[in-house]
Amino acid sequence: MRRPAFPTALVALIAGTFALQACGAESIGSPAESQAQGAAEIAVAVADGPIFQSEEGPYQVQTVAEGLDFPWGMQFLPGGEILVTEKDPGALRVVSGGALDPQPIAGLPEIVARGQGGLLDVRLHPEFGTNSMVYLSYSKACTTSEGQNGATTAVARGSLDMAAHRLNGVEDVFEAEACTARGQHFGSRLVFDDAGYLFVTVGDRGLMEGAQNTSNHQGTLNRLNDDGSVPQDNPFVGDDAFQPSIWAYGIRSPQGLALHPRTRELWETEHGPQGGDELNRMEVGNNYGWPVITYGVNYGSSRRPIGDGITEAPGMEQPIHYWVPSIATSGLAFHDGSVFPAWEGNAFVGGLAGLQLARVAIAEDGSTHAEPLLAELGERIRDVRQGPDGFLYVLTDVGGENARLLRLVPAPAQD
Repeated sequence: MRRPAFPTALVALIAGTFALQACGAESIGSPAESQAQGAAEIAVAVADGPIFQSEEGPYQVQTVAEGLDFPWGMQFLPGGEILVTEKDPGALRVVSGGALDPQPIAGLPEIVARGQGGLLDVRLHPEFGTNSMVYLSYSKACTTSEGQNGATTAVARGSLDMAAHRLNGVEDVFEAEACTARGQHFGSRLVFDDAGYLFVTVGDRGLMEGAQNTSNHQGTLNRLNDDGSVPQDNPFVGDDAFQPSIWAYGIRSPQGLALHPRTRELWETEHGPQGGDELNRMEVGNNYGWPVITYGVNYGSSRRPIGDGITEAPGMEQPIHYWVPSIATSGLAFHDGSVFPAWEGNAFVGGLAGLQLARVAIAEDGSTHAEPLLAELGERIRDVRQGPDGFLYVLTDVGGENARLLRLVPAPAQD
């Protein structure tokens, strides 16, 4: 197991124990999201939504926009607009002024929408203010070694022209060595870290043993330069047994990726089988164990163990938190405490089968406590991000054209 090349701030990762001053709080997510601080106010369609109670107090749910079709990822723009990806059929939409613009963004790469694939995540380049560059992860057509029509995970970038509603100069910067005719576990979340490196997750593509075969990209977290080239200080550069872009591996279906607001460490959510959903702190060179170790079991009524049915092994990392039974984890965000002080440092994890937004508090001793939020809505939660206004934004996924973009805000004072 390769250890981090930098010290891990284990104590500093603790949620809810440090006192952020509002003037000094860092924005969650990528540097591009930090640039959005002070952006135009984000309008909502319905401001007086329902009020729900959490263990830390009440919160209100507002509707930002409706009418989305299989939404998967979102990204805030400096002008107050929000980009939203629709997985199937593969469209990039704009939410502005509390409404969904009927005109999708043109110029996208050719997307293969099959199974769990389609148009997936969206992120801004750290210098978006000067280069207008947008990055998209998506499923791309390929031919398998058996000659079948397959698909793999790819990342493209292009320059956004909002006036023309178009991406210009679109080019691929990454194409995973993970071509298969299967339709599962493409990944794929994108994050830029504070140094400007691009992190890309790729799932095991439904071939679980591939997550331990590092000659391909199945089940991996990858670190790239912004043009898709490989940084020469990646942990496995020069090791013929590894793809050089690999930063960490042994991952099943990574559907959430975010930077912690204080430690700036990278965290991931992993969609398990029946049970075994995980919240992981991703460290350089580490093996996260799938499918050798897992808290989940095979699908089906028999609930047969996976592999040897073990949950620990030497050289393989344990999750910070796991769910049994599964909530089908999806997107991930942390709250910096600027709007909800009691939620400072908490992780927020979407739940698809669990029909919830899980709030995970992490104590100083490393113990965790998860509370389901939004369960009253009865809607699948696909993604969650903290916006430039400090509020939490949530994409629902209802499997059709009635999905919504929601916002969580403090409940108004009661008379």
